[in-house]
Amino acid sequence: MSDFMPGMQQQTIRANGIRVNAWVGGEGDPVVLLHGYPQTAQMWRKVAPPLLNRFAVVCPDLRGYGDSDKPRDGYDKRSMAKDVKETMAALGFERFALVGHDRGARVAHRLAVDYPDAVKSLTVLDIVPTHTVFRDAGKDLAAAYWHWFFFQVPDLPEIMLANSAEPFLRSMFRALCYRQDAIEEPMFREYLRAFTLPGTIRAGLEDYRAAATTDLADDERDLGKKLSCPLLAIWGEYGKMHTLFDVLATWREKAKDVRGHALPCGHFIPEEVPDALMRDMIPFLQQG
Repeated sequence: MSDFMPGMQQQTIRANGIRVNAWVGGEGDPVVLLHGYPQTAQMWRKVAPPLLNRFAVVCPDLRGYGDSDKPRDGYDKRSMAKDVKETMAALGFERFALVGHDRGARVAHRLAVDYPDAVKSLTVLDIVPTHTVFRDAGKDLAAAYWHWFFFQVPDLPEIMLANSAEPFLRSMFRALCYRQDAIEEPMFREYLRAFTLPGTIRAGLEDYRAAATTDLADDERDLGKKLSCPLLAIWGEYGKMHTLFDVLATWREKAKDVRGHALPCGHFIPEEVPDALMRDMIPFLQQG
């Protein structure tokens, strides 16, 4: 597995009552990279290794994903953010730059809200805030985000995904990637291995279910809060965000210092255009 993450050591870290699988390496200011659905920390394989000569890089599998534990509960973003905060503390890092893609960016946003002193800067990739998604839900958004709503149904999605794991993953990657060669077949097989581990399908669904319940309630309570750390938002020019939202405007509702733009790709930015992403991200991480 670690062949995909050269220069990084795979570790098991005890945090917030669970075992977190993480890849750790490099020296310098700490940066944590959080993956999204339906992937693992290895989605950073094209980004993390080149950062190792500048930063101490930590790539954890989120609760319920990859080779991290998959407990029955705790998929609200507040609990998942605490997992990450305690993982970094266990590694000796109390303050760090935070980068998240997809679900990982939602965890990152919550971590920045709950632990502002711990977050040096926040980079969010191809998302708008969770509260904004539900607030602005309409016909076009529901069609683009169909899985958000399908995943709310109890029991049925577990059965259907378990019986069609490979075609489901291939369909998700094909639909959301603009560059169809971005996820190589060996990496796809690794994603499929992780996706079919006992508990992973259920955990991923609980992540989405929490978004529509506990996370939404938490976000409602925090509507008056604005992040003070610098925020970089990057999204795919050929993805859903670009057609549905003014992405920077959505984040300016949540943070005081917001910058960013689209890159010529689909949803899976770190795999589709890693070099372009690093050109934007490295200066931001160094100054943030």
